[in-house]
Amino acid sequence: MSRKVAFTEMQFGTQADYDLLFEDEARKSGEFAERVLGWLRDLDCESPYQISRFQHSLQTATRAERDGADDETIVCALLHDIGDIIAPANHSQVAAAVLAPYVSDRNHWIVKHHGIFQGYYWFHFAGGDRNARDRYRDHPCYEACAHFCARWDQPSFDPGYETFPLEHFAPRVRELFAREPRPFF
Repeated sequence: MSRKVAFTEMQFGTQADYDLLFEDEARKSGEFAERVLGWLRDLDCESPYQISRFQHSLQTATRAERDGADDETIVCALLHDIGDIIAPANHSQVAAAVLAPYVSDRNHWIVKHHGIFQGYYWFHFAGGDRNARDRYRDHPCYEACAHFCARWDQPSFDPGYETFPLEHFAPRVRELFAREPRPFF
């Protein structure tokens, strides 16, 4: 891009400057789904699990689809671990932040909290409280998140499970990120 804004401090920007930035952001948003799919492919690497995290993501989404989940929820199941690429310690929150402008509050909450809910299956092996998720017991999305983990996330490390390929899910990912994002302000 050869055109640049005139300011060096945001406070001195003009409408023309910000129009240029909005135009650039709109162009980049059209490429966002492909970047997200790339992050997902980056999970296809060596792992101590019996399958890669990429295969785990495909398997989780396949289980969600076979269980009758709607398209948005299936995409959330597919992308729930993409935060592992840049922030393994808080991958749930990172994935939720990526999805937040495009998904329902319910699905956002599930993705954001799936890490602590998944801890039910392993926290006690690391000296933690496997029931840590219970602090959310009264939240309206508690049962949905517990279901997400029990039915789709935690059983999806099976090398023998017949999983749909990424090409099966990619159109849904592109459709989700083609939505007008909710503003953050």
